[in-house]
Amino acid sequence: MNDNLNTKVITGKVRMSYVHVWEPAAISEGGEKKYSVSLIIPKSDSKTVESVKAAIQNALKAGIGKFGGKIPSVYKNPLRDGDTERPDDDAYSNSYFLNANCKTKPGVVNAMRKPIENEDEFYSGCYGYASITFYAFNTNGNKGIACGLNNLMKIADGEPLGGRSTAESDFADIEVPFEAPTDDDDGLF
Repeated sequence: MNDNLNTKVITGKVRMSYVHVWEPAAISEGGEKKYSVSLIIPKSDSKTVESVKAAIQNALKAGIGKFGGKIPSVYKNPLRDGDTERPDDDAYSNSYFLNANCKTKPGVVNAMRKPIENEDEFYSGCYGYASITFYAFNTNGNKGIACGLNNLMKIADGEPLGGRSTAESDFADIEVPFEAPTDDDDGLF
């Protein structure tokens, strides 16, 4: 492997989806459990998009030995178009996405670079930066570039993805027929 080829990227602001950073999960029945996240990259973030594309090309060059000495004309590309592959999902509109995973638990920090320990703070729908590394694979005739997950930084909350709503939004329009307790009350009626 050529160590001079940069295959690591620190993304710009991305949206997190399919977050499995607290406990590893298997993508398929009986598959290996890994930590993972889908990174939704706005197409307008040309700096991140170009950095990812360059790192993918570098990973192809660095992994040429896995491909029998030449870069394959057809290979699995981890950078995918949300408008094409997920046209009915508004979260992926005008965006690219890639799925990053790892076998060891990634570091997850807040904007102050302090570890996030409360699992409710880092979720599908929040925004942040990701440290990722691309590498070549050739397994059972499947050739391509995979995306390894290094670390994540949350910088902003976002609308939760995955159909789960908050209790506050579910009951926002309910008229309570009695005087609701205040924060000073003990919560008993």
